Amino acid sequence: MASFDPHWLESQYNNRALVPDHARHFAQWAEASDDARAAHPNTLDVAYGEHASEKLDIFPAAASATTGKKGAPVVVFLHGGYWRSLDKSDHSFIAPAFTNQGACVVVPNYALCPAVTIPHIVMQMVHALAWVYQHVHRYGGDRNRITVIGHSAGGHLATMMLVCDWRLYAKGLSGVASAQLPADLLKGVLSISGLYDLEPLMHTPFLQSALQLNPQQVRMASPALLPKPAAGVLYSVAGADESPEFIRHNQLIQARWGKKRVPVCELIAARNHFNVLEDLVSPWQHLHQLASKLVFGTPRT
Repeated sequence: MASFDPHWLESQYNNRALVPDHARHFAQWAEASDDARAAHPNTLDVAYGEHASEKLDIFPAAASATTGKKGAPVVVFLHGGYWRSLDKSDHSFIAPAFTNQGACVVVPNYALCPAVTIPHIVMQMVHALAWVYQHVHRYGGDRNRITVIGHSAGGHLATMMLVCDWRLYAKGLSGVASAQLPADLLKGVLSISGLYDLEPLMHTPFLQSALQLNPQQVRMASPALLPKPAAGVLYSVAGADESPEFIRHNQLIQARWGKKRVPVCELIAARNHFNVLEDLVSPWQHLHQLASKLVFGTPRT
């Protein structure tokens, strides 16, 4: 990028300004999430750590879809909100489309900026995934079939999970022995409208006070600036109607990590930053079918 003009950055990254009816999408998500919790079995606010924000919701696979099976594939969904807003409870609506197919869905929360930094949130998600690997069998999940899906900031966090050295991190996790976390803990990741280079966000006016990014944090937590993962696959998608910067991010990660690690890099036609997520839970939509292939399909390369 030639420059970090603040007005241009605002025009590229302020998705709420770019989508005037964004509030309607948030309201739909909240209503659908209330319905999902009311209509589908779940266990809410399970602690994966000691902090009040370190809770997750679990939606087991539908019984009829798992009869006779040893364990359901696991979908861990990480919500967006620029690391500074929204909540797992706003995203329960993700679960039914996958539990009805036979997956166990886990939706973690994390602390929000500016109370914490983005690298801190990344580590919280490491803790959450470690917890899922150790405990998801209690809810009918198969710990050897974990897929992470994230939207926006959640797409960034999901992608960061692919570069995690699980055995190294396990040594620092309370009560977790290094040998208990395999190097290839994840099957794969689907990042929807993910952000892979945090440097522009460090200069974006409406985000600066909340994110308080510095150059060291940008280097630590930008997937595109980190070595490509040794294993696993990333499906990276964005809405074709998103800003040129979000489309650039989508293309950037495949350019940096290569097609072996990022075999899918697509734009979803006629979708913006918010309604693209709604395709994820619509079985007739291409995005849901991509997710299903990753969750239920062949093992990672």
